[in-house]
Amino acid sequence: MISRRGFMKLVGGGFTSFAALGGYALAVEPLGRLSIARYQMTPPAWTPGLKLRLVALADLHACEPWMSADRIVSICKRANSLGGDVTLLLGDYASGMNFVTRYVHSSEWSKALSTLQAPLGVHAVMGNHDWWEDRTAQKNGGGETFAHRALAGVGIEVHSNRAIRLEKDGFGFWLAGLEDQLALRPGKIWNRRRMIGLDDLGGTLSQVTDEAPVILLAHEPDIFPKVPSRVSLTLSGHTHGGQVRLAGYSPVVPSRFGDRYAYGHIVEDDRNLIVSGGLGCSVAPIRFGVPPEIVVVDLG
Repeated sequence: MISRRGFMKLVGGGFTSFAALGGYALAVEPLGRLSIARYQMTPPAWTPGLKLRLVALADLHACEPWMSADRIVSICKRANSLGGDVTLLLGDYASGMNFVTRYVHSSEWSKALSTLQAPLGVHAVMGNHDWWEDRTAQKNGGGETFAHRALAGVGIEVHSNRAIRLEKDGFGFWLAGLEDQLALRPGKIWNRRRMIGLDDLGGTLSQVTDEAPVILLAHEPDIFPKVPSRVSLTLSGHTHGGQVRLAGYSPVVPSRFGDRYAYGHIVEDDRNLIVSGGLGCSVAPIRFGVPPEIVVVDLG
């Protein structure tokens, strides 16, 4: 039999542990940590001699106090120090939370992102929240969002179903960026019964005109089963690694494939996908087991 005093100690200890865990998930991991997730690979049919370092940032969700403009500048400074040949932005710059003290305007977060530097440039795609937070774009059913315009306004290339050819040390490669797969929300106000994506995988890859390797940027990883082996590497964000990840498993993932594409390096049929754990939060400002991260990929 446990004594009353022992029972109270047990309850008190449990409450303290729970409070400490909650404080870590709410404040320490989302706000106080920044990890570097490193991957190294030579994809099938990769050009011999082509050594390429990618630095990728995903899911900033700019808002205070969680992701202020100053914090974004600090993250960009760290990204610049990682020696990337090219810097990639994987979407969701706009906030997707109500638990904020202030929304950071697109003119502020884009100015912060303009501090990114890389020899082969900074390249971006859009995420679902960049579309969802723009009522005009939702009403129009396409076109550009304020995020498209904000990034273009600070000189960052935005790829909307577009492929471009880049070179390093005389070796060519393609960078292909998809428009968002969940861009247009359903609702009577928009006269839409279902979610509509604006991605065009076939049309994007049809712009590739030689045998140089292709790197595909797609905000949501759910496109991956449709990606052909012609693509050397697909890079995605969106999932935040589930925001809560325990023993390599995320119980809640915003993907129709569940935990299959939640986080990390996934190989299927000799095709490679890397899903970033992202930097910010959506729905709730909680992270546990998947701290904010910058992704570094060394290819070749």
